[in-house]
Order: sequence, then C-alpha cells, then structure tokens
Amino acid sequence: MITQVRAGPYTLRGVSVGGVYTTLHVPELDAVLDVGLALRSFASVGRFFLSHGHLDHVAGLAGLLNIRGLVGSGKATIHLPAEIEEPIRELLRAHTALSRAELAVELVPMLPGDERSLGHGMFVRALRTHHPVPSLGYQFVRRVARLRPEHQGKAPEEIARLRKEGADGLFEEHERLELAYATDTLSRVLESSPSLFESRVLVLECTFVDGTRTVEHARRKFHLHLDELVELAPRFHNEALVLMHFGQGSSPDAVRAAVERRLPPGLRERVVVFAPEGDRWFG
Repeated sequence: MITQVRAGPYTLRGVSVGGVYTTLHVPELDAVLDVGLALRSFASVGRFFLSHGHLDHVAGLAGLLNIRGLVGSGKATIHLPAEIEEPIRELLRAHTALSRAELAVELVPMLPGDERSLGHGMFVRALRTHHPVPSLGYQFVRRVARLRPEHQGKAPEEIARLRKEGADGLFEEHERLELAYATDTLSRVLESSPSLFESRVLVLECTFVDGTRTVEHARRKFHLHLDELVELAPRFHNEALVLMHFGQGSSPDAVRAAVERRLPPGLRERVVVFAPEGDRWFG
C-alpha cells in the first residue's frame, strides 16, 4: 500500500525511498511532486513538479503519462528545472517512438526565483536546491487581497462604491506560504531559501537519520542528515515538517524511532514521518 499522511491542511500520498523512487501526490494542490514510479491512482492529476533528473525521481514519468492517455486525462503540465527540459523531451520522444503514441504534455522550464500562476490565487515559486545535478525545490504561495487598514470598518456599500469609482489603494496583497518541497539537497537550502522555515507545511528530504552515517557522509552524498535538523530546530516555524526520502538501510520503524529519540520537544510534535507502517518499504 502507498503511504498517506496528513500535514496541516494538506494530504500527501505516495512512496519515497531514497535512491529507489519518490513520488508524492498533494490532492489539495492537484500536484504530483516527482514521478519516480508510475502509480495508477495518480493518473487524474494535472500538474507535475520535477525536482531533478535522477531516475528515482523521473523514471515513472513516461509510464504515468501513458496511463493518463489511457484514461483520457488530457494534457499534463510539467514544471521542471530549465536545464533538463531537453533531456526530458528526448525521454518522451523515445517513449513516443517505442509506443507510437503521443504524450500530451506542456513543459514549463523554471529557474530559481521564477514564479508561475496555478490559478485561484495560488502560485508556485522555484528555489535552488543543492545537488550535483540541476535541481529545484518548489514553494506554493497563496496570494490574498485585504482591505487596507484605513478602509476597514467601512460599510460594504461604501467599499463597493469606491471600487466602482476605481479608487486606488483600497486593497493590499498578502502572501501565505502554504507548502514547500525540497528534496535531494544539502542542508544549505535552508540558508539559501530561509522562507522554507516559514512555510505552513515543509516537505523535506532526510535521507540519513542515525549514527550509522555521519553528517559529513550525508554532505558528501549531497543529502540531509537528521542531526542537522536537530541543530536548526528552533528555526522551524512550520505547522508541520514532513520528512521523507529515507535511505533503505533503515527500516520505517527504525526511522520513526530515530526521529522520536533524536528530535527535541517542540519540533518533534510537528514532524510527520512519511514512511509506511511496519518494518518494510513499499515494493
């Protein structure tokens, strides 16, 4: 069975094992984060966000797009690092040549700092992660318009009249940092993109969780170690911190035990471990 957890107002469904496969579905955003495995239940999702080109994060892409074609889901929109746009096109062209079936996709190449509208006041912003290959994290941002303080308390009829007259300065825009996703990265991402600490929900890789691997080993592999999060614990202001992408050398039960044992109170209660119940990984 795939894993499903609740983190703040968001649901996360899927699988994630470091180096094997990662794919997460967030229904509230109509988004799939990476496609390391083609899961049939994800075929109705319209938006995909690829973090980088390693196979454990993209190997299932063509397969899932093929399933989408079988069930008539229409064109998929794929956000991805600009540097891997052409290799992904080549991958999809190879699938088309093999299957003689076109895949309906729109590729949206992004660079760090780029932002795209997702509709209904939701935007996605790309941020640089730190891995040996071109890679991105994604931050989902909701923008809402609020009356400026000097207009609050006025009657609705008065506000409507001012809007009709085209009055300037009635509203000011506010940003809410909703969900952020950062995987396969050095902990330096938390310094280069400190807004991650403020996202309502932060989905963060944590490949190594115990003393069998050191922080230095994790950094050589361009991944995160749980001990680094312990040091940064006071800075996490997130409603929920979802940890995922654990190495298969530790069982899911061992990961949960390490998180419970090593994280300090105050952070531990807000951490959601994205791993299956029991002692075996998916597959």
